[in-house]
Parts: sequence; C-alpha cells; structure tokens
Amino acid sequence: MLKYSDINSFHALKALKLASATYKIFSLKDAQNQFGDISLLPKSLKVLLENLLRFEDNKTVTKAHIQALVDWQKNKTSDQEIQYRPARVLMQDFTGVPAVVDLAAMRTAVEKAGIDPECINPLSPVDLVIDHSVMVDYFATNKAFDENVEIEMQRNGERYQFLRWGQSGFNNFRVVPPGTGICHQVNLEYLAQAVWLGESDGDTYAFPDTLVGTDSHTTMINGLGVLGWGVGGIEAEAAMLGQPISMLIPEVIGFKLTGKLKEGITATDLVLTITQMLRKKGVVGKFVEFYGDGLADLPLADRATIANMAPEYGATCGFFPVDEITLQYMRLTGRKDDRIALVEAYCKEQGLWRNMGDEPIFTDTLSLDMNSVVASVAGPKRPQDRVELPNIPATFNALMELDLKPAKIEQERLINEGGAGAAVDAMHSSLQNDHPHCVIDGKRYPLVHGDVVISAITSCTNTSNPSVMLAAGLLAKKAIEKGLHRKPWVKSSLAPGSKVVTDYLKASGLMPYLDQLGYNLVGYGCTTCIGNSGPLPQPIEDAVQCYDLNVASVLSGNRNFEGRVHPLVKTNWLASPPLVIAFGLLGTIRKDITTEPLGIDQQGKNVYLKDIWPTQLEIDEALQNVSTAMFHKEYAAVFDGDAKWQAIQIPKTKTYVWDEKSTYIRHPPFFEGIDQPAKPIQNIENARILAVLGDSVTTDHISPAGNIKKDSPAGRYLQAQGVDPKDFNSYGSRRGNHEVMMRGTFANIRIKNEMLGGEEGGDTIYVPTNEKLSIYDASMQYQHAGIPLVIIAGKEYGTGSSRDWAAKGTNLLGVKAVITESFERIHRSNLVGMGVLPLQFVDGQTRQSLNLTGNEILSIHSLSDDLQPHQMLDVEVKRADGSLDRFKVLCRIDTLNEVEYFKAGGILHYVLRNMITAE
Repeated sequence: MLKYSDINSFHALKALKLASATYKIFSLKDAQNQFGDISLLPKSLKVLLENLLRFEDNKTVTKAHIQALVDWQKNKTSDQEIQYRPARVLMQDFTGVPAVVDLAAMRTAVEKAGIDPECINPLSPVDLVIDHSVMVDYFATNKAFDENVEIEMQRNGERYQFLRWGQSGFNNFRVVPPGTGICHQVNLEYLAQAVWLGESDGDTYAFPDTLVGTDSHTTMINGLGVLGWGVGGIEAEAAMLGQPISMLIPEVIGFKLTGKLKEGITATDLVLTITQMLRKKGVVGKFVEFYGDGLADLPLADRATIANMAPEYGATCGFFPVDEITLQYMRLTGRKDDRIALVEAYCKEQGLWRNMGDEPIFTDTLSLDMNSVVASVAGPKRPQDRVELPNIPATFNALMELDLKPAKIEQERLINEGGAGAAVDAMHSSLQNDHPHCVIDGKRYPLVHGDVVISAITSCTNTSNPSVMLAAGLLAKKAIEKGLHRKPWVKSSLAPGSKVVTDYLKASGLMPYLDQLGYNLVGYGCTTCIGNSGPLPQPIEDAVQCYDLNVASVLSGNRNFEGRVHPLVKTNWLASPPLVIAFGLLGTIRKDITTEPLGIDQQGKNVYLKDIWPTQLEIDEALQNVSTAMFHKEYAAVFDGDAKWQAIQIPKTKTYVWDEKSTYIRHPPFFEGIDQPAKPIQNIENARILAVLGDSVTTDHISPAGNIKKDSPAGRYLQAQGVDPKDFNSYGSRRGNHEVMMRGTFANIRIKNEMLGGEEGGDTIYVPTNEKLSIYDASMQYQHAGIPLVIIAGKEYGTGSSRDWAAKGTNLLGVKAVITESFERIHRSNLVGMGVLPLQFVDGQTRQSLNLTGNEILSIHSLSDDLQPHQMLDVEVKRADGSLDRFKVLCRIDTLNEVEYFKAGGILHYVLRNMITAE
C-alpha cells in the first residue's frame, strides 16, 4: 500500500463521520482556506488536487505543485508537471500478459542481482480481466459459445497457466477468468466503487476511486464519476510498482449537454455525434468534462457509452461527475449500501457532486442539444467520421470511385495503347462486377462490393448499455414475427460484455429471437471489435479474394480502422446494436436502409426499418427485466472461474520457470545488463530510415494485431519452432513472446510505406542494396551492421489503442527515434518508456517539405545527459548525392521524470536500477 502524506501543508486532513464508520479524508473544503477558492474548478481537476494533497512528500509532490493546480483557474491552462498516483490498475489479457511477463522478468533480474525476488510486487491493487482471447470461430448455432470457449482454452493454455501463476505468485493481483466479461464492463458493473478505501497506520482513508488501465477504453469508467484513462502496459507496470504518472496539468474542455434524445434515437447515435464534434474541436491530450442540466435525464449506461469513446475523440478522459443517477446505478448493480452512502457523503463534502446549474471554469466549451441528434453510423475507416443513415450508400460509392480510379486510368491507358483484348475485358468485368458470387449450402448468391459479410454485436461500448441491447432484441423479435431472415453471406454474432446481459435478454424473452436470426451467444469478450472476428466462411472468403471485393462489416464497437476487424474486410461501420441486426437483414450498405425494404413478410409485403424499430415505451418495458439480483448472481464468484480454469496446474515458485521451447511466453531481453550502470545519452549518428509513413498511422498499424500470416516473418518463425499454421492463433495471444511480436511490428497488411510508393504491407527498401524486404528483415540486417534506425511519419502518429508492443517492438527493431508532425498521447509516452526518442517537426515542416524519401542518412545532435524537456535538437541530413541539409526538431520528452526514464533506458529500467542501487 502506498503511504499517504503526513506533511499536510494545507491543513486538509480531517475525519468524515458516517453512521456506519469514520474515515480520514484530505478535505478540499478545508484546504481552500489556505490555497484559495476552488468552487468553480472542474471536478476532474478536483480529483487530481485531492490526489496531490494525499501524496504530498516535498519531492514528487510539493506545496508548489498543489498551488499550481489551484492557480490553473487563472489562465485555464498550465505548463506545470505533476505526479499523479492512481488508486488501482486495470488490465485486459492481451496487454496484461506482457506486463506480467515483464514483472516476472524483473523478478528474475533482481534474483540474479542477489535480491529477494518477492520485492517485485504491485503496490497498488491490480485486476486483470481475460476478455481479449475468445474468437468467433463458431457462430449462428446454439453450440457456438461452448465450442468457442473450448478452442479458447486449447489455444491459450500456456498463457492462462502463466496468468494463474501470476495470480498466486504476486500480491495485490487478481485475475477474472475467461468467459466472464469485458474488462470495462466488469469494472463498471462490479470492480469500481466511485470512492475507494485505503489503510494507513491503522486508519481507513476515503478518497476518489481512480485508475489507469492497459486498454485505452478504460475511460468508460468516467461515466461512473471515476477518473481513469488508458496507458501503455509499460506505464501501468510502473504505476503498480509505486511510480507516479508524470503529466502536465491538463486543459479541460467542458461539454454542455441539454435537452433529451428524440424517439428512436439511441445512445450510439449520441456518442457518434459527440465523437465527431470533439475530434473536430481538437481535444488530444486534454480532459473533457460533461456538464449541463441535460445530464439529469442521461442514464448512467449512456454516460458510460460516451466516456468509452474518449480515445476516439482523442481526449485523455470523458468525465461525468457523481450525482443521483450514479447512486441509482450503484444500487441497481448491487454495490453495498454503506459504500453508496459514503459516495454521496464524500462527494458532497468534497465538492465533487453534480448540482443543477453547475457552470465550472473550463479552458474552452462546446455544447449539444441532444434533441438535434439523428440516426448515424461511423465509417468506413475511422470512428470520428460520422455518416447520417441515409448517406451511407453515397459515402461508400464515393470511396469506391476513389479506390477504382487507378484501375480505370490503367484501363484507359491499355485502350489508348492498343492493348485491347483479354486484359481489358477482364478489367472491365472486375470494374462492372458482372459475375461475383458465392455458393452457400449449394445455393448461388451474388456477392458484390458493399455487401455486409460481418454483422457483430460486440465490444464494451454498447454491450454495457441495456437500452440498446434490449432494442436489438426487440428488433430481432419483430423481424422474426415479420418472417425476415439474415442474409446468408452475413457472419453474425452476439458477444456481450457480461453475463448479466444474457440474463436480462433471457428474462425479457428476447434471446430466442436473436438466436433464430443467427445472433447466438459466441462468447463474453471483445471479439470482432479487436479483430477476433474469426475466419469468414470459406465460400465468402474465396469470393472476396477471387473478385477483389470491397465488402463491409457493421459492428457495435468503437474501432473500425482499416485492417482491424478482418484482413479481407476493407470498410467497417460502427452502429448501434439494433442497426447491426438491421444491416444483417439488409445484407448491404449500398442501399439506403431508411427507405429500402429489409425483406418481405408472410403476406408478400415489403418490410421497412420503421416497421421493426422498437419504440421507447417497448424499450422501457423491457428494461424492467434488469434486476439487482442478476448482478449479485453473476459477480458472487467472479474470480473463481469454471472447472477448466480451476484445473490448470501451476508451479509454486517465487520466480517464473521460463520454458525455452514455449512459443507463447518467453524471457524478454529488456533487462539484460540491468545490474550495470546506464550508458550516457549520446547523439544518434548515421542512422538509416526504416520507413516513411503518412498521417493517422495507428497503433494497430504499428503493433502486431490480428491473424499471423503463414508467409510473414512471424509465421516463418513459428513454423521453424514446429507450430502448424492452423495453430498460429493471433498476435494478441502471443504478446508474451518477443520473438513473434518484434517480427510483427510494422507488419500490418494495410500499412503504407512511402519508400515503396505507398504500397500496402509491412515491407521497406533496404537502402544499401536497394532490396525490397520485410521491415523486420531489413531491421535485422541494419542492426547486424550496427546501424541505428529512424521512423519518419506525419500527423497523429500512434492513434488508437494503448499498445505497449507498438513501443516495445519499435525498440527491438533498433529504432532510436521517431520523427513525426504530431503524436497521440499514449504512444508518445510509451516510446519514452521504452527508451525511444519521440521527435516532432517544427515551423510547419513535414517529411514532404524536407524531401525525406527514405534514402537519406540522418544524424541527430544536441543529445546528452543534460537533455531537457521540450529541448530543440539538430538533425543533419546526408542525401544520396552527398549533399547536406539541416533542420530542427522538438524533443517530445515532455517532463523531467521522462528525462530520468529515458536516461535509465526506460521507465521499468529506472525502477529496477533504483531498486538494485537501494539494496
């Protein structure tokens, strides 16, 4: 347990007496007698302020830091660095496994240095929820859940054994077994408490529930008034080990909500509207805090849906203050009465309670009348690109025109050059889509551009929201009653975020209708939204590849980046759960779903979306089936797991017994030589460029994700280890094996390297021989020759999920620096955490204006142990013709703590070196 401050410069420590108990708190009300009025400070910043008061130590937190947060009100911004210590850490298994691998490797390292390995333990509580491993191999059958779970256990036996060892080997570390739910929904429904309790010197302290998570959608818990956001696994591990999170006091954008949603408009429509507005506003690296009297009618589940999408609108968090609706949700989900009473008393005492008419001070504001929201989806490639429902076909057609333009130009060239005949005829056939088809169960169906091949109710964003889930069930019921069917080429699935969802779908009598349409339960996990959509039926896959079709997915998720959902599905649309099913019935996104019939009823009449769309009254009636008893039942033994989980055998050892033959869990090389002094920071001389990338390169592009291709570097490695391609599993499942992950870094099939003219795929030019190689193979040749490497990119580099392997893999590929126009927050921090230098172009310069093609040799100067945050550095460019150029870059090591981490070789290296030195 972290020690709380006994300095108390602002006389904040006091007792909060309730009927059930007395708690010590660091009172903001009392402290403002010393540092000034904070009644109008954003409530999210009040949470940070309490944190600083509680951890004041005259070193990482001083009186000046606390005063700077109070003084934020003067300019509504600050350049002050603060050190923040969250109450707990949340992990999912894809990001959690490498974190636990690192902790296990740290134990091995300290044991090698002659120190008791049990000194490596989380100091803050850690919950790891296994939710990212289940894949949709089986669907549209009542056996789908059991069969998918069976395959999951077979595929992930080594990983699960390792996590079971971690659960028993580390203190303060709990694991929620597979088949339970999605980490963010389990957090919302059970783990989070709104006000946390901690023991120190025999006293019980109450303070805001805060956390960081190794998944960017940790922000979902902001809907419950809990301040939390996603960080890389590297940063989370450091937080577990007692290191504060360095951050600048953020700007806070106030988002005012007024009015109410109209009949037929869902929380998904609202969140897609808000996402578009905030992405346009520009909130990267900022807090967003929702306020306004419209919150009085906004259910907690809708708030959580909005908060979940904070990474999509680019904010650090999307915070909703605690109010009566928060308490209602806590009662519904079975939180204890004394905790609910504490939450109300504490938040009112601390000024964290939302009152009608609240108008805090914000850096900037924007507002939305919820009555203006219309039915929408987002797509086809980014979650912030909202499209009103009737405009989907036109949006897709415009995309197709853009994609087909090069082919049309080539067709015209062949005709002009007299190259008529078979080649032109074949291209014409492809462009006109005369004959594309698939054969399913002996019947031939046309399959063309824009057809929906995946329709998935998936991910935490919407499956945590009973209103939209029950709306989906009601729509399914009406569809069945009208005699409608899912189109045969559509792969359908239902993956709830917790077992409570299936409880209330069954209690409301709606599950049988979902089953009849093919939306059978496939698992409790993220599934399609994270790329675990599983294989398409072979006839569909064959047709897509044969005719090079641009087919679509429609999912109730939060991410639709290209190549994420399925490697063969180019356009992906985010939609509410009822719309997901409606598109499964329509089978295409080329038609206007608001005016085109979904099918024909038993009387031969057309059935339209309006005919089966549930009313708000019907939804409200179905909501009466959601009961507290369901939450009590499903969370009573949440950490126990089923018989398969309990039967896993684990070694009873302080350090993990590494198996050199394992292809899932390998001892990583990050801590080699950790018992030796850190090398001084030096200039980067004569570096080669490994890749030149464009704008909005996501962590999905950088970090290994999805399926492992047979002929990829990772696939070749696994086959060399005796693994059959059918047993490759996904990159996510093998995140505990650095050999696989470094081979998969920058290997995404949709990444575009400008060194190859923008060609898709994870290749590059090995400049010394002008060979086209995989990025991994080129990296190995450069590293063998002792040549450092650099990545060049455009705007918003590192957008997307918090993926520590996007930084770890970059490090292992020998990349010393990444130079971009701008970084997304989490990835920049992770690069520093792995000892990779993040640099930013200045004065409006870009890779294009500087004519950086990838053939240049770069040297980065002004680097030394005296490095300062935001220091300007010099880059020398030696071009292929021998000429020299120079330009300046901004060092995006943003804080003094980050400087110390970088000097030590990374954040975990910093922790270990200090530990070894102290011993």
